[in-house]
Amino acid sequence: MQPVAVFDTNILFSAIGWRGRPYRCVELARQGRIKAVTCQELLDELAEKLTVKLCLSPSTVTNTIADLLGFVHVVRIHNTLKVINADPDDDKVLECAVVGGATHIVTGDRRHLLPLGSYQGIPIVTAADFLAQNP
Repeated sequence: MQPVAVFDTNILFSAIGWRGRPYRCVELARQGRIKAVTCQELLDELAEKLTVKLCLSPSTVTNTIADLLGFVHVVRIHNTLKVINADPDDDKVLECAVVGGATHIVTGDRRHLLPLGSYQGIPIVTAADFLAQNP
């Protein structure tokens, strides 16, 4: 069975800005070796971070998101999941994974997501762990 990954915003952000492990994870999806799932809420958060933190122009942000949409499947979430009170934005990642039938949640969030270990049977892993499982 092909792995299905939800990449947290921090993974997508790092993949766009640098060429490290997050980039390699996203490239697995681009190559069709894994399936990637996201939702509009995570894409909106990514667009905001690309604009504010990397100072990318609106057209560059639009092109970057369009590139992702070429190989990432978008699912609709209803923002009803309430699991992580300390950071409700992380609930979007979990809900996206459940709705999208993910086999993995890939994140760098060591404060809220990684300590969970898994959610509804979906492992929550670092980019390094995901790459080790999907060479």
